[in-house]
Amino acid sequence: MKKHLLLMLFCGLLMTLSAQKETLYSPNRQIFVEIDGSSGQLQYTVYTVGLPFLKNCDIGMELDNGTILGRNPKVTKIERRSVNQEIDAPFYRKSKVKDQYNELKISFKGNFQVIFRAYNSGIAYRFVTKMKDSIVVKHEIAEFNFVNFNGDIRAHIPYVNRKPAENGDFSEQFCTSFENTYADTLLRDMEDNRLAFLPLLVRESYFDRRENDLRYLDSLRRRFAVITEADLHDYPGMYLKHTEGNSMIGYFAPLPKTWEQGGHNNLQYVVKERENYIAKTAGTRNFPWRVIAITTEDKDLADNDLVYLLSEPSKVADISWIKPGKVAWDWWNNWNIWGVDFKAGINNETYKYYIDFAADKGIEYVILDEGWAVNKQADLFQVVPEIDLPMLVKYAESKGVGIVLWAGYAAMDKEMERVCKHYSEMGVKGFKVDFMDRDDQIVVNFYERMAAIAAKYHLFIDFHGAYKPTGLSRTYPNVLNYEGVFGLEQCKWADSKTDMVKYEVTIPFIRMLAGPMDFTQGAMRNGAYWCYFPSWNEPMSQGTRCRQLAEYMVFDAPFAMLCDAPTAYMQEPECTDFIAKVPTVWDETRILDGRVGEFIVSAKRKGDTWYIGAITDWNARTVEIDLKALGITSGTVTMFVDGPNAHRKGVDYQKKTVTVPADGKLKMELAPGGGTAITVR
Repeated sequence: MKKHLLLMLFCGLLMTLSAQKETLYSPNRQIFVEIDGSSGQLQYTVYTVGLPFLKNCDIGMELDNGTILGRNPKVTKIERRSVNQEIDAPFYRKSKVKDQYNELKISFKGNFQVIFRAYNSGIAYRFVTKMKDSIVVKHEIAEFNFVNFNGDIRAHIPYVNRKPAENGDFSEQFCTSFENTYADTLLRDMEDNRLAFLPLLVRESYFDRRENDLRYLDSLRRRFAVITEADLHDYPGMYLKHTEGNSMIGYFAPLPKTWEQGGHNNLQYVVKERENYIAKTAGTRNFPWRVIAITTEDKDLADNDLVYLLSEPSKVADISWIKPGKVAWDWWNNWNIWGVDFKAGINNETYKYYIDFAADKGIEYVILDEGWAVNKQADLFQVVPEIDLPMLVKYAESKGVGIVLWAGYAAMDKEMERVCKHYSEMGVKGFKVDFMDRDDQIVVNFYERMAAIAAKYHLFIDFHGAYKPTGLSRTYPNVLNYEGVFGLEQCKWADSKTDMVKYEVTIPFIRMLAGPMDFTQGAMRNGAYWCYFPSWNEPMSQGTRCRQLAEYMVFDAPFAMLCDAPTAYMQEPECTDFIAKVPTVWDETRILDGRVGEFIVSAKRKGDTWYIGAITDWNARTVEIDLKALGITSGTVTMFVDGPNAHRKGVDYQKKTVTVPADGKLKMELAPGGGTAITVR
């Protein structure tokens, strides 16, 4: 009788706890989340400025044995804690990051937990399982139901760059380079049969019938959310798919079952068949954080640290050998040097020229991009006969320059340890690994294995053909950079309808929130609005020269490319000297102003020197910088500003040196597609 009574009391306790709502507030109490299981499915609702922003979002995880974590949830334990600390952040946009949050951990019957964290800058949640042996995850339930308050919900949507299949099959969309511009559209008009990759931005707007235009809400009601993920390990990355109205769901690539080598120059693995589940993984583990960065100010998104904070701390004990810096790049400028007595191309003479240039300007690295290994062989030990790699590495070393090598995914995957050991012993400093073009469980595991083995041999990594960063750079600080961005390379082939200028003032608020990005700026040919045209052999950027300089401060890139030819830089010594001296990692970052898709003003400090970059869209703009807000009351200001004819001739600029004004105010006139680059010592 007593046993039955205790069992009834225990079951009653479980039911009571499962029916109640749990609320978690951010430290400043401006954001809070309600977690509720009374509907029969675990849900959350997020509030900010006192109003719901996401409402009744189902979360769960379906296993292959029929169990659905989060279905009819029975709570066994609730734990809360608060954290307020500062963490070191090597090779980041700031040397210290404030880590302040409130956490709610809910344990459920069935050996799983859900952890929610509330930061002043957003909300995150993750599943944790404590099961024996391995488990098979068929599907994860992740809903994002945005509330339509006082008008419409708009979204900046980066669709995968593969069109949907006519039969509704999503398989082809799981192979993507994660490079596309943003479709700025009403969320309810998002294409139902097309996947979007992360990060994705959602914002409120209202419709003003008098002006027949979409406007932002006023400052008290203007809300933004960027959806992404962090701490992604042994699990596929998340896409978003529209369902109805202002709702999206998480969508995941099934685990590849069979594949074959192929794709670009035989450097990829092409998936032929997939399993009917997304992951087979350990039964006891932490699953990725689902991250929703939230703000009422655009500029806060460009300095949001959630992905870094939510990622696993470093597994590399000694990081003293990791040296971020800038790199002279060959591929974008098509090895197109001139004024020399040899034929430029993939040969020893050309690379010695690049090395001499880097040494002269204090640029840390030279990269040998695609072409140094025999084409279509996917064999990193077959070097083309025109290249004497050991000689070039030694020559570069004698000049204080490091050599970095490009590598295709399949070639690296086949013999990763042997490749890393061989080239590390030769003196190579790192690899640019390219053309993964997927983020299923197999490829996600490749990233971590690549990072770990590279660290073992003191090599750093720059991932191209890559999904967005998810915090691996914190776990393995030798992962310095990622592509996963519609970078400047697009100007080699993109027609004038491709608006790179607008894209460049959008990505700091969305893509860069996830982590560093190898945009590869630094063009010395600069096309004003009517002057740009694509060119494979002699490419140019869109916008002005000063814009290219400013992007070294606006974009986060610990391993930053100089995309143009050494000869072009040598003909532009003022600009080149500026680029060469700009740091790539920082002690402090402040976003002084900005609007998504319109403009941004970034200030970054290294030691006692501030570097300030501002860029605008195709609208001319006046930008005022308050130096006193940065603690600057005296000193010398060096400014690269758009010239009076930069709107017609993008290369037109002026360099000025002035003292800090008494009121600390600097006013800059930005040309259409323009920018300004400032150094205050």
